[in-house]
Amino acid sequence: MNNLALAPLAVAVLIFIIILANAVRVLREYERGVVFRLGRLIGVKGPGLILLWPIIDQMTKISLRTVVMDVPPQDVITRDNVSVKVNAVLYFRVVDADKAIVSVENYLFATSQLAQTTLRSILGQAELDQLLSERDKINAELQQIIDTHSDPWGIKVTGVELKDVDLPVEMRRAMAKQAEAERERRAKVISADGELQASYKLSEAAANMEGHPAAITLRFLDSMREIATEKNSTLVLPIPLEILSAFVKRG
Repeated sequence: MNNLALAPLAVAVLIFIIILANAVRVLREYERGVVFRLGRLIGVKGPGLILLWPIIDQMTKISLRTVVMDVPPQDVITRDNVSVKVNAVLYFRVVDADKAIVSVENYLFATSQLAQTTLRSILGQAELDQLLSERDKINAELQQIIDTHSDPWGIKVTGVELKDVDLPVEMRRAMAKQAEAERERRAKVISADGELQASYKLSEAAANMEGHPAAITLRFLDSMREIATEKNSTLVLPIPLEILSAFVKRG
């Protein structure tokens, strides 16, 4: 009989424990709880110990930490009609937990789709050279646009970074040829500048040596010494014009 009398009490205690477990919630420092009472939003709770009315209160947890989202590769046609595949990384966090729950069905999915469409739209307005050389400017523009559109959802976009720009094989070859041609052009310009500067120096040296015949003789002897030290099988002796003119006069 005693066991039969204790059975309803045990059931009542068990029900009380279950209700208490559902009524008490603990939220971490980076978590917030959006509480609905009979379907109506009553506020955002947390962090710490949260007490809810059993059955009539429902709570949805939201993390306030920064989310790092990988934007899938997008096929983009640039303004100069080059087809490329670009992916990016999106950094954002929830600043208004109630808006993230009430204003949009799934804020993670919505932010991902917004990032993909914005990426295609903005990169389609840029040329390939801008896409490769002005990434910081494009990143800032993407961040501003995505942040503006996601603000009604309680989302703050803190950064957007383009990761990879995948070019077609033909475009890679064309860019390699262009880079090689540019290097050859620079080498020719540098060589021409060197020859021009050398011609200026030779002109100055010739003008200085013209008034000093002894300097010409010394230069002639120095050239002969250099030729002799090279151990050539054929020896070429340059004859100054003064000596030839003397022979011509005597003739």
